[in-house]
Amino acid sequence: MSASDPGKLDRIVADARRATEKRERGYREQALKIYPWICGRCAREFTRTNVRELTVHHRDHNHDNNPPDGSNWELLCVYCHDNEHQRQLEAARAGSGTASGRASTYTPFANLKELLGKKEPPK
Repeated sequence: MSASDPGKLDRIVADARRATEKRERGYREQALKIYPWICGRCAREFTRTNVRELTVHHRDHNHDNNPPDGSNWELLCVYCHDNEHQRQLEAARAGSGTASGRASTYTPFANLKELLGKKEPPK
């Protein structure tokens, strides 16, 4: 800080306060205020030390749909959140026909009866 600009610190503090207020208006901060800090899937509880691992999931998968009452949000831990999005991707892929379309022809137990028939009787 230079002595020639005494208002610089005031501007920095004011900017920091505005940035904090803007973040608090964001949907993550709103969701953390509305909902208890518990994963909606696995029920893992979070504290201030690990709340960074708690994410906001949009139920309709539309990140622009952020109603102020939080009706489109649920809090999920990072693991459950990744799982939810993976399930959505797999469902979309199955519905679009992008899968290989080939069924497996391997039958691991095809000769099981034959193998069991060769079993020697206990002595």
